[in-house]
Amino acid sequence: MSWLKRLTASPAFQETVGAAAAAYLRTVWRTSRVILEPANIYETVQMPAIIAMWHGQHFMAPFIKREELGHRAKVLISRHRDGEINARAAMRLGIGTIRGSGAHNGEFHRKGGAAAFAEMLEALEQGWNVALTADVPKVSRVAGLGVVKLAQHSGRPIYPVAIASQRRIELANWDKSAVNLPGGRLAMVAAEAIFAPRDADDAALEGVRQQVERELNRITARAYEIADHNARSQP
Repeated sequence: MSWLKRLTASPAFQETVGAAAAAYLRTVWRTSRVILEPANIYETVQMPAIIAMWHGQHFMAPFIKREELGHRAKVLISRHRDGEINARAAMRLGIGTIRGSGAHNGEFHRKGGAAAFAEMLEALEQGWNVALTADVPKVSRVAGLGVVKLAQHSGRPIYPVAIASQRRIELANWDKSAVNLPGGRLAMVAAEAIFAPRDADDAALEGVRQQVERELNRITARAYEIADHNARSQP
C-alpha cells in the first residue's frame, strides 16, 4: 500500500477531513438564502420517510432534517474509504449512518447491501427517516430498484428531493457532482410522496422506479431554475 493510501485510510486523517467537511457545509448553509418548494413541505410530509436524491447533488442533504421539529435521520453511505469521511462528516452534522451500498454487478452482498437494507428497514420501523441516493452505482441519473424495494417492504413513502445552490462548482465526473459554495440562493425542492404497494409485481415496481427517476429529474431541473433565476418562489 502506498503512503498516500495509508494516509487516507488512517482514522486521524478521516476524522480531520470529516470535521472540516462538516464545518464547511455548515458555513454554506448559514450563509445561503434557503428557498423551499413547496413552502409547507414540513407540514405535509408523512414520517418516517425515505428521502431519495441523485448522487453528486446530495452534499447539503443533512440540512433537510429539522432538529427543532424532533426529526431523526440516518443516511446510507458506502463502505469505501471515501465513504468513511462522508460518514464522519454526517455524524458531526447530527445524522446517523448505515454502511453499505447497492450494486449492479453481482457484488451486492460484498458491499454490504443486504445488511444495509435490513438496517434501513429496522430504522424506518423505529421511526427514523432514511436518506439514500437513488442512482444505480456509477450510472448517473438512472434510479435503481433499491429505493423502491425499501418503500415496498417498509410501507413508507419515498420523497424525491433536490438541492441546488446559486454558487457552485460543477465537476466533470460520473455523477456530475455540484460542490455547493457559500452565499447566494439555495433551493430545496421536494416531490409528492411516492408509494410502492406491498403486493406489487415486477412490472408495477418498474413503474414506481420510473416515477422516482422522472420526479428526481423534474425537481432537480426545478431546483436549478430557482437557484439560478430566482423563479417565482417564496423563501
